[in-house]
Amino acid sequence: MEPSGSDSETDDYQQPLLHRRENEEEVKRAPALCSSRYGLALLSCYGFFVAYALRVNLSVAMVDMLNSSSSNSGANDSVCPRHNSPARPKHNHTASVYDWDSETQGWILGSFFYGYIITQIPGGYLARKYGAKWLLGFGILGTVSFTLLTPVAADMGAGYLIAVRVLEGIGEGVTFPAMHAMWASWAPPLERSRLLTISYAGAQLGTVVALPLSGQICFYLDWTYVFYIFGAVGLLWFVLWAFLVSSNPSSHRRISDTEKTYITSSLKNELSPTSDHIPWMSILTSVPLWAIVVAHFSYNWTFYTLLTLLPTYMNDILGFSIKQNGMLSALPYLGCWLLAMGGGQLADYLRETCFYRTVIVRKSFTIIGMVGPAVFLVAAGYTNCNYVLAVAFLTISSSLGGLSASGFNINHLDIAPSYAGIFAWNHKLVCDRAGHDWSCDCKIADQI
Repeated sequence: MEPSGSDSETDDYQQPLLHRRENEEEVKRAPALCSSRYGLALLSCYGFFVAYALRVNLSVAMVDMLNSSSSNSGANDSVCPRHNSPARPKHNHTASVYDWDSETQGWILGSFFYGYIITQIPGGYLARKYGAKWLLGFGILGTVSFTLLTPVAADMGAGYLIAVRVLEGIGEGVTFPAMHAMWASWAPPLERSRLLTISYAGAQLGTVVALPLSGQICFYLDWTYVFYIFGAVGLLWFVLWAFLVSSNPSSHRRISDTEKTYITSSLKNELSPTSDHIPWMSILTSVPLWAIVVAHFSYNWTFYTLLTLLPTYMNDILGFSIKQNGMLSALPYLGCWLLAMGGGQLADYLRETCFYRTVIVRKSFTIIGMVGPAVFLVAAGYTNCNYVLAVAFLTISSSLGGLSASGFNINHLDIAPSYAGIFAWNHKLVCDRAGHDWSCDCKIADQI
């Protein structure tokens, strides 16, 4: 039953989360075990695993792609004393090596993100307009295809490799917008933190696995197999995604009636009834939007800098071998993955059981996930050649950043799921209905 006087969708937007919870309890909650929504969470986790594995494998492979004998001062030199390196199998290093200077290496490693930024906003619009499942699927499939072409492009020249990496970035640029659009139709409000952290934790998990595994592949085989093996893993994901996933519960062929009713009922007052109108002016003038954009920019600046250059730092500064490099570079992201998963469970527990307001939970997790990493990252700059402290501080820094997965990273889904894909760089709006027109009051919903 609706509360007295709640005879329109506008009134439902004004209800506190506690009142929404009472309404949702009238609908039977579908079990999580073997459910379609948690199946989507696991497959999307696998998808982000692939996306980030393909994103970071070049960072490790680059160490092995360079012609060390042609360096002026010797590529085996490092700022700190170099660690002992085990003898490599004689059959490896059959792949080509290249005489790329540091500037060329920088362009190659950074070129992915020039493509990545191009499809961010268009990706959200296309996901909303044409469906998120195939946009996400073909986006990652495109990245997989160009990853398999990486060894050929490298042999053709640095310019071709840069072009391939840009194209990989274009494919991956749609991943977050498309996934946000899917969760807008799939994630019940009181399970958002759990479902989304499971889904996006694949990014950290892909990094955790790809960094050390790439080092092992380079050590025992050669660097070309890094791209072939992870490319094959990506092809398998696309097959599973194509046959097992649907863009929304209504079109899913295997979802139970109980789960479908639970999801649609919990979201009935949150989704816009039309996809034709997008309130661009309200979006672009929203103060909360720009606050979350700043949070994303600040966090991602550090995250992607480390993601791209940490293996180089381990090699050139701390002097770790290719085999040690991947393992140690993965430690920060292992901690990030663990805290992201635990933080999602804690965030929903605080909202559902302890009745903390969503806005308080999101802000608290964001502050801890931003300030904590900053402190330890600065501290890592003063460790000199103390390997233990350097690795420990970097690990703690990235680990604390995992808590932000339950903060600003999913905040827009709390109060504007209809436009989640469009501003996947994150922001939230409260939409009110006035007659047949929809407008967006750009403010954080403090009543949530």
